[in-house]
Amino acid sequence: MLTKNVTDIMVEVLEQAGVRHCYGIVGDTLNHFTDSIAKSNIAWVHVRHEEVGGFAAGADAMMSGHLTACAGSCGPGSLHFINGLFESHRNRSPVVLIASQLATDQAGYIDFPQYVDFKSIYKQCSVFCEEITDANQTQHIMTLACQSAISKRGVAVVIMPVNVSRQQVKSGLAYQLQLAQPVCTPSQQELNRIKELLNQHSKVTIYAGIGCEHAHDQVVRLAEQLNAPVVHTSRAKDFIEYANPFNMGMNGMFGNKAGLHAIMECEVLLLLGADFAWPEYYPKQAKIIQIDIDMMHLGRRHPIAFGAVGDIKPSLDALLPLLEKKSSSSFLEKCLVLKEESDVARRKEERVGKEGLIHPQYLVSLINQYADDDAFFTADGGSPIIWLLRHIDVNGQRRTLTSLLHGTMANAMPQALGIQKAFPQRQVIAICGDGGLAMLLGDLLTCIQEKLPIKIVVINNSSLNFVELEQKVEGLLDNFTYLQNPDFGHVAEAIGLKGMTQTHGEGLEQAVQTWLAHDGPALLDVHTNPMELVMPPDPNIGQVTSTSKYAVKALLAGRVDDVKSLLVNNFIK
Repeated sequence: MLTKNVTDIMVEVLEQAGVRHCYGIVGDTLNHFTDSIAKSNIAWVHVRHEEVGGFAAGADAMMSGHLTACAGSCGPGSLHFINGLFESHRNRSPVVLIASQLATDQAGYIDFPQYVDFKSIYKQCSVFCEEITDANQTQHIMTLACQSAISKRGVAVVIMPVNVSRQQVKSGLAYQLQLAQPVCTPSQQELNRIKELLNQHSKVTIYAGIGCEHAHDQVVRLAEQLNAPVVHTSRAKDFIEYANPFNMGMNGMFGNKAGLHAIMECEVLLLLGADFAWPEYYPKQAKIIQIDIDMMHLGRRHPIAFGAVGDIKPSLDALLPLLEKKSSSSFLEKCLVLKEESDVARRKEERVGKEGLIHPQYLVSLINQYADDDAFFTADGGSPIIWLLRHIDVNGQRRTLTSLLHGTMANAMPQALGIQKAFPQRQVIAICGDGGLAMLLGDLLTCIQEKLPIKIVVINNSSLNFVELEQKVEGLLDNFTYLQNPDFGHVAEAIGLKGMTQTHGEGLEQAVQTWLAHDGPALLDVHTNPMELVMPPDPNIGQVTSTSKYAVKALLAGRVDDVKSLLVNNFIK
């Protein structure tokens, strides 16, 4: 009977599952696995920090739809993936981590150097986590891992002891990947109940979430039938915002007046694949109907009047023929007036600052203007998320990715690397904070080594800006947020990217065009207003009062220039 190397079997299963890229750093306990990778059609992507590999693999998988792999050595090597894979798991990206481990006679029962109990750690951020303790289990465990990652949409972890990886096994049962694609809709009785609730009220708002990814046309038809404004979550931006005359934008802190009004003033709120977490941004009196593919999402964020389980696209296809065409459009018209006012306010924010001051909104609006029609955009956690969501327009081809569920810093550049690897012919733009980029700066080297022509812009305000804003809104002095930054343009040049630095508003438009047009990886370091405020759609009296307290405390502490800059840079320049 034929025998095969354990690691050859592992890689064969990954290939059969559609894996094209494996991100990681080689190391002793991983050597047999990487030897098998080298003989396969899977490309090894050599990152400089495993956390970057976790981010990149998740972004690659999320945007391409292909199962993606990453692999690390024992102990610290595979442990370093944790934050990147937490992000990827919360994004529901299908990723398999091969976490190589010490030999089974060294692991667990004694405190052997480099031993880490990966199972207890990774069970928090995975849909599957198992160790190959017997070489004969290899194909079975690998098949289950790949099937779990794809079908449950998340991270699967396979722990591979090094002594097992060296073994050969005889052919056993030929386990094969089984991937079903069920279609789920509410029952006819449930659809009739939804119809009754919608037909009984004139002021209906649709709140579209990530579950509407494939249902753009159905959502627009539904809005037309109900004369209903459409509000979308930040994660649904790519799928709902474009070609939608009923679109109001977002709700919540990142949103605008139109989105907030449409939610708060409706009589019925129809949640479609939306799991928005903040209850204070739900209406106080409206009846809430929710359709979601996950039963556990029904009513978990806010009490609802009725819930049903279903995929949004087929559910709306079934619901639309049942609905009456609403004659009144007064609620929609009021929302559209507010949307126009919100758009005017956005255009005012995208202004050229006086005396050379660069507002980040202006910078991102230029990127929006000159980026390709099918560009990808990533943004670091913090204020870059807000500038992307508010000032980058999508069109059905563009895609955006930010850390909206995990809320991590330092994700934008690594995720751009993964997307660029998956889509080598498309433009990929990372909107980085200065604090975020500095965290994983070493992987600028990956742009060069892997020949990934990503475009990186640094919003350089010399601070952990979003944290600073949070402190001020709580009435506190900003403490420990200052960053003494290098010239990131010069740093990039030293590594091998095209590096550019812009400290003055004059010439910024040309600089953005030059940076985007460069044939290769490029970094643009832009010194933006360090006192830029992020305004929510409903600044409440508590926030205003607390920010005023900050101003008084700053004056008493002798920080007169800080208060002056806060006022002048936001309201005069």
